[in-house]
Amino acid sequence: MGAGHGHDHKVSATSDRRWLAGALAVIVIFLLGEVAVGIYAQSLALLSDAAHMTTDAASIVLALWAIRLSARPATGRMTFGWKRVEILSAQANGLTLLLLAIWLAYEAIRRLFEPPEVHGLLVLITAVVGIGVNVLATWMISRADRTSLNVEGAYQHILNDLYAFIATAVAGLVIILTGWVQADVVATLIVVVLMVKAGIGLIRASSRIFLEAAPEHLDPDEIGRDMADRDGVTEVHDLHIWEITSGSPALSAHVLVQPGHDCHAVREDIAHMLDHDHHIEHVTLQVDHASPKILDIGNRDSHPCADSHGPTHVTKNAPHTH
Repeated sequence: MGAGHGHDHKVSATSDRRWLAGALAVIVIFLLGEVAVGIYAQSLALLSDAAHMTTDAASIVLALWAIRLSARPATGRMTFGWKRVEILSAQANGLTLLLLAIWLAYEAIRRLFEPPEVHGLLVLITAVVGIGVNVLATWMISRADRTSLNVEGAYQHILNDLYAFIATAVAGLVIILTGWVQADVVATLIVVVLMVKAGIGLIRASSRIFLEAAPEHLDPDEIGRDMADRDGVTEVHDLHIWEITSGSPALSAHVLVQPGHDCHAVREDIAHMLDHDHHIEHVTLQVDHASPKILDIGNRDSHPCADSHGPTHVTKNAPHTH
């Protein structure tokens, strides 16, 4: 029997923290000014943008906290370390987005029937400044490692904010030119849609990792067939593919090897294939020689893993299956 595994330990996240902290500073400074202007101008669109930017700031704070915590070494009962902390923060951020979207949608609908006086010029000026701020923050976060669900979530939030500020600027211009104050509400509803989209996306992505589902870009059946078709392999079962954290796929499986073949050589061949073809580096394989009885048709009682989990992948060149 042989077991092999590879590990993907990423380099220091110092540069990520620097870019995220810079984006956070830019956002917070603008956020404080936007809240003041939004209250004075009685613009729900500006206040909704500020609420969205608050979640952006919170997502960056959570990302910074998760990066620091996930860098702790694996010790004691935390055999994978704290790498899934970033998934917790991503899910919390997604839930916050959805809750804020519900509140803003309620306020927007209420204002459709009781529209306040909105200062279109202040809305337009603030939105234009917001566009510049978000372009800068988006660029700064794009310099960090976006394979992290945390960083990617923060990036998508800032990008959505950029779109929202564009909508708000258009609303301010419409109010100046036509006096139609409901344009402010329309811009708010656009922000709500973007928040719901981002929130659902974060919750879905983080839930897949918590449920230990295979990453979306990896097909377990295809990978199982590729493993079973390697030279010397008779069967692959107990195949599990999951993510330890975003961007860190892992695989474990039980591989049966034809009598006469070198188990260690087969293991190394499969591990190389998984790394080269499917970009899975964290691999744990239990490799055994198949008993001649296992190759007999229907001899399930002789199988060492009669209660194996999941489908069984058998080599296409096998003379028999069971």
